[in-house]
Amino acid sequence: MRRFEQSIDRTILEGTYIVARLDGHGFSRLTEKEWSLEKPFDIRFHEAMTATLKHLMLCGFHTMYGYTQSDEISLLFHLDEDRFGRKERKLISILSAEASVAFSTHIGHMAVFDCRLVPLPNIDYVIDYFRWRQEDSHRNSLNAHCYWLFRKEGISASNVQKRIAGLSIEERNELLFSHGINYNDLPMWQRRGIGAYFIDKEKVGYNPVTKAQNVCVRRSLFVENELPIGEEYADFIQSLIKKNSHARQ
Repeated sequence: MRRFEQSIDRTILEGTYIVARLDGHGFSRLTEKEWSLEKPFDIRFHEAMTATLKHLMLCGFHTMYGYTQSDEISLLFHLDEDRFGRKERKLISILSAEASVAFSTHIGHMAVFDCRLVPLPNIDYVIDYFRWRQEDSHRNSLNAHCYWLFRKEGISASNVQKRIAGLSIEERNELLFSHGINYNDLPMWQRRGIGAYFIDKEKVGYNPVTKAQNVCVRRSLFVENELPIGEEYADFIQSLIKKNSHARQ
């Protein structure tokens, strides 16, 4: 029976970066029909996604960077991550379960996440991956604000799609601006998502025996709400990987 169980096991090769992307399963239906959420973005949902991201970064895996936008989360693992022998089925099942429980607990509704693993051969591909997801955030955010601008005016979903289909980024920005919305003034988490990574913090303690202060360095999780964009974001990801490539949580 063990042979059958392991017959489709796949492992991610050593020396390969692993990115896990988790997506809310069926969240479009849940957010539109079952959950009472503000459109196009709801602060409670955003806080639940942030809490889920933080949980995943702290639940025992050797992670370097986490990113979330909309209902998705991407996690970058250290090259030396070897939990479960880097088996795909174990990583996917554990991560999706951890995310589902963390999000459901925080928001107070039952929710499920699916997960996929993306093996990337070098830093350049890792940078391209996170730039891709950030651009996806920008595109989806702009579309969502245009879409709900008309939906709140009572226009049907199909007619809204017809109105905004084919509009360029500039035209969509102008559309929002004509209705009193400056897209660039909206919160950065709505437009570009947020990131999470570990930083070293010095903590001063007191030794009652020697009656002297001691300084120790501890790693703590930091959430960045104002991520850079474009080439600056690429430099940010590259420096983060190089800085933390040998650090352990």
